[in-house]
Amino acid sequence: MRRTLLALGITGLVSVALAGCGASSPAVSADVADEAIALQQVGFDTGLADNPSPSASDGTGDAPRKQLRKYLRRNTLHGEVTIQTKKQGAKTIVVQRGQVTAVAGDRLTVKSTDGFTLTWAYGDKLRIVQDKKTVEKSALKTGEEIGVAGTRDGDVTSARLIAVK
Repeated sequence: MRRTLLALGITGLVSVALAGCGASSPAVSADVADEAIALQQVGFDTGLADNPSPSASDGTGDAPRKQLRKYLRRNTLHGEVTIQTKKQGAKTIVVQRGQVTAVAGDRLTVKSTDGFTLTWAYGDKLRIVQDKKTVEKSALKTGEEIGVAGTRDGDVTSARLIAVK
C-alpha cells in the first residue's frame, strides 16, 4: 500500500511538473509559474495559477485521475521533481506543506506532519501570498501553516512562492 501511494505521489508530482512546464498563466510571472502550479496541485490556491493545466480542466480526464488529484491536493506533504524547461534546461522543483518552525534572517525552516524538516533560503523575487493577496515576509511566523515551492540547486533549496494558510 505504501509503495502504491508513493508511486501515485511521484506520478502526480511528475504530471504536475509536466503540465506546468509549458506556458504559464498570464497572472503568473514567469519566475514563479512552475511553483504556483505545483502549490495549486497540492491544495494551496495562491490565485496565481488561474489557468489550470488542460488535463485538469478540459473534461477529458477520467474519474480515477480526478480522484488522484483530489487525494494529492489534500495529502501531499513534500516532494521534488526535475523537469526540462525550454529556457533554463533541467530545473528541480521542490514543494512542502507544513508548519514554520523557525524564521531567521534570509531563511525559514518548515516541518511537515511526517517529521520531514527542510530549511529554505529566500529565493530571488520571492512571492508570499495569503488569501490570494501578496503579503510581506512578516506574515511568516513560527507556528504558521504554509505551503512552499521553490527550486533546488545543489544543497540549496530556495523558496520562490509561499502560501500562508
